[in-house]
Amino acid sequence: METIHVYSHFLNQFPHKPTKTMQMLTAIQGSVIVPSFSHLFSTYARSSFSSTKKAPTPVTALFNSLRSANNFSWLSVFTANVSDAKTVNYNDTANSEVVETSLDDMRQARKGMEDFVGCQKKHFVLIHGACHGAWCWYKVKPLLESSGHRVTALDLTGAGINPNSIEEVYSFSEYTQPLLDFLSSSVQPNEKVILVGHSLGGMNLSLAMEKFPEKIDVAVFLTAYMPDTKNQPSYVFEEYNRRVPEVDWLDTKSSPYGKSELQLKAVLFGPEFLSLKLYQLSPLEDLDLAKSLLRPSSLFVHDLSKSKKFTEERYGSVKRAFIVASEDKALPKEFQLWMIENSPVDEVMEMKGTDHMAMLSRPQDVAHCLLKIARKY
Repeated sequence: METIHVYSHFLNQFPHKPTKTMQMLTAIQGSVIVPSFSHLFSTYARSSFSSTKKAPTPVTALFNSLRSANNFSWLSVFTANVSDAKTVNYNDTANSEVVETSLDDMRQARKGMEDFVGCQKKHFVLIHGACHGAWCWYKVKPLLESSGHRVTALDLTGAGINPNSIEEVYSFSEYTQPLLDFLSSSVQPNEKVILVGHSLGGMNLSLAMEKFPEKIDVAVFLTAYMPDTKNQPSYVFEEYNRRVPEVDWLDTKSSPYGKSELQLKAVLFGPEFLSLKLYQLSPLEDLDLAKSLLRPSSLFVHDLSKSKKFTEERYGSVKRAFIVASEDKALPKEFQLWMIENSPVDEVMEMKGTDHMAMLSRPQDVAHCLLKIARKY
């Protein structure tokens, strides 16, 4: 037995408001309880789907109509118990017909509606990992935007289309500067954002949290490095190196740059490392895209080992969520769970069947997790 939540709405911006109390119709087989769509919309609102009898389905049409509404409020939430049947018959009294829709369509529409509603519109700021750029969010960004949110994906110094090269970047703070500048100048004093960091991007989030805690609603670590407040910021890298043998980096290339005392290394992931450790569950076209767009990066381990510890008063004051990628072979699940245990967070989610590049292998799941977090925080 599966439980499906069907949301009903009262659209208060349309010229002809439905005034009759919404009726609930129960299918004769007792398989599902659904609202009568004739009492949800005005004639104008219903017209978006009433002219086509089979497509889109009422649930999908409900969702699509709501997306275009500027103002609506919730009436109630109904629970429908669904058996093993593959289809559900909706009695749409407005058109005097029984409309059949698949349960798969219903589940998809339900998920979309759950994502779309229940939170104020937020501003997501997306931060990439090592060797990548803002381009790696190209699937997730429009999914968040289609739910009405504002989304900014940034290139850090020497990454993506940023004009600098990594060999010109001598500290982690310099590398993070585009994010720090954005929070300083583009986020207004009364505004807060949701920071999302992937992989190495978790360290950039942490520095931003330490410097601008008042501008961050919640920080989301998507299978990302996450420091604590007890040790130097480099501690998570040191623990990672202790757990993961150097041979696991496969054909990744590393070369020193800058003054020797800075111990800086430029790192570039090789094609074997990409295909076996990062993109093993991602579409081949995304792997090919990465091979053409990757740029050398640096982990700045030595610089972070000399940096001040993050503080409970600032970094620790920001709400944190961690999204675990179950099939990540770059940051193994065991290491992700160790970071969570080492520095507990407010929310933990796990995505099954997801490689390190979760935003490319499972973009809809990533967006769904982010929208759930946005509703809560």
